[in-house]
Amino acid sequence: MSALTGSLAALATAASWTLTSLAFERAGRRMGSMSLNLLRLVLGCLFLGLYGLATGRGFFPLGAGAHAWLWLGASGLVLGDLLLFQAFIDIGARISMLVYATAPAFAALLGFLVLGERPSLAGLGGMALTMGGIVLVVMDRGGRGAEASRSRAALRARGLLLALGAALGQAGGLILSKLGAGSMDPFSGTQIRVSVALVGFALVLLAARGYKALPGALRDGRALVALGIGSFFGPFLGVSLSLLAVQNAPAGIASAIMSISPVLIILPSAAMLKERIRLVEVLGALLAVAGVFVLFLA
Repeated sequence: MSALTGSLAALATAASWTLTSLAFERAGRRMGSMSLNLLRLVLGCLFLGLYGLATGRGFFPLGAGAHAWLWLGASGLVLGDLLLFQAFIDIGARISMLVYATAPAFAALLGFLVLGERPSLAGLGGMALTMGGIVLVVMDRGGRGAEASRSRAALRARGLLLALGAALGQAGGLILSKLGAGSMDPFSGTQIRVSVALVGFALVLLAARGYKALPGALRDGRALVALGIGSFFGPFLGVSLSLLAVQNAPAGIASAIMSISPVLIILPSAAMLKERIRLVEVLGALLAVAGVFVLFLA
């Protein structure tokens, strides 16, 4: 039952991150990745604190031990999100998510090296099916639209490297969070991660003098609405569910299920951007879903 809980939590994480990707791409293009990262962490801390008050554990998890703070705090300082959101701006969400689909491979490797996790043959097969479907979907979608029309090769190369770094950061964050969380409440663990990340991003913002863009970001009503939606389904709900997932399932398998966001994003993108759904996207989606089904059975 524990592995099933982890797999279901990973699937819910993917759904949350689908909404987050759409919202943060829109907000990031209006306010920039630096302002976006700081403000989404502020809102994430607020949502988590209010949830803590509503559930009776208090606004902040003061009772967490040094072990949890060490590893969860370290996972919060992984700068994968900063790299990913800048990649969204450079090359768009779809191409970024194609490169980001390598995160399960990194997570499985780190899970083996650090945690001694050994996925079964069926689990490895499910991961391969899922990642293959994701690549098929995003490569097809990535060949069209605004992303394909970018002519600046240097910007595209930077975006690809940023997305690859984000994938490695995501995998590292999952391993560190699993080391620190143990059996603690995932929302409390997430609040530690988000709080430490907030301090870290604030320091980055000060060093880069990115705070100069904050007043303009706070005056952009449309960007703030998108920011609020993305912060609820990202730092609050999505990250908490991802922690619940790795608490109950091997990191590589949980990461593979979480990575189906590019598949889940097809219908919302078609509805919002009026894009036609192509046959190859349907085939890729079916392949990814088949992989997820194998992972559930594994």
